[in-house]
Amino acid sequence: MAWVCLISAGIFEWGWPVGLKLGMTEKGFHYGWLAFAGVTMLASGGLLLIAQRTIAMGTAYAVWTGIGAVGAFVLGILIFQEAATVLRFLFLGFIVAGILGLKLTSEQ
Repeated sequence: MAWVCLISAGIFEWGWPVGLKLGMTEKGFHYGWLAFAGVTMLASGGLLLIAQRTIAMGTAYAVWTGIGAVGAFVLGILIFQEAATVLRFLFLGFIVAGILGLKLTSEQ
């Protein structure tokens, strides 16, 4: 159950960079998107709190941020047309390998 909470926390982590990016534009603040960012931050942090009850803090934090980084990377490409170069994907693969390695070597 702790790993389900941790993965869910990582997925909620995707919401706040998107909310912040869309929450302020040249036209001003978009409070709905800023509220979305706030809600996803709280959900992500709350689920991380639950996961860390049984998963080692260092492992939980690294996996949580890794899932958030991978998701933000993919969403940046899909939603905001950010660069999708081979080198960016290579280094993203290192993050994914780290997440999987931490999961495989976790005592929980």
